[in-house]
Amino acid sequence: MTNPTLQNCIDLCNACAAACNYCASACLKENDVNMQAKCINLDLQCAALCYATAQLLTLDSEFADDLCKVCADVCNACAEECEKHAAMGMKHCEMCAEACRNCAKACEEMVQLEAK
Repeated sequence: MTNPTLQNCIDLCNACAAACNYCASACLKENDVNMQAKCINLDLQCAALCYATAQLLTLDSEFADDLCKVCADVCNACAEECEKHAAMGMKHCEMCAEACRNCAKACEEMVQLEAK
């Protein structure tokens, strides 16, 4: 792959998926798992979508642009939820929110690149 924007998006999607899986796992170990339910659910959705987006980008799929739009939306939603818990000192949520924001930005850049 010679396109650095494409490679960056693939890398950040994979990093985000890993951060989301880690966050979901860590949330399951918190004292009040019910309080973490929405976070865990969004983490799992975001991880699945990020992996799928990375795969379609790698395959140069004609649907990658559409998936990047959805991926950015889900990453931003996951980041918002994780930021609520990060404010309470949950480091895994803070790290996840950062990875989600980075991935969302990369996906948005891919959509803008494709629009040109």
